[in-house]
Amino acid sequence: MEKNKRITSYINQLENHIPKHETANPKVSKSTIGWQVDHSLKVINNVAKALQTSDPELYKNNFSFLGKFFFTIGFFPRGKAKAPKHVKPPEVVLEEDLRSQVLLAKSNIETLQDLDKNAFFKHPLFGNINTKRVHRFLELHTHHHLKIIDDILKP
Repeated sequence: MEKNKRITSYINQLENHIPKHETANPKVSKSTIGWQVDHSLKVINNVAKALQTSDPELYKNNFSFLGKFFFTIGFFPRGKAKAPKHVKPPEVVLEEDLRSQVLLAKSNIETLQDLDKNAFFKHPLFGNINTKRVHRFLELHTHHHLKIIDDILKP
């Protein structure tokens, strides 16, 4: 439960930005706040689903140097990675879709604590991320997008 506190707080912050989902600031990002929220929620929900359906017996600790580096420094640089297709938002991000994804994310986060320690998902740059590392990954990733949202909102 304690591990979920920060990511749950971040999900609540994403939810609070939903009314501003159409807001954009091209000086900061090509995408809208809605894109940032949708992408963040898709990552949380897809990672949770991948962990839930993974076979812990197949887990191999191949966590990359890059993963260790970013997890240690505590942030991801901007504009360096491209979102995989399955976590890319649609052309038009709808408020009701964001709200339903928030509910799913809150529910999915609660399931993580009950998973085998070697439930995992494959990250395209970092390698396999197991249950032990998943909270850190979700926190860093979501915080990264919350910072972009904050910058979009700056006057």
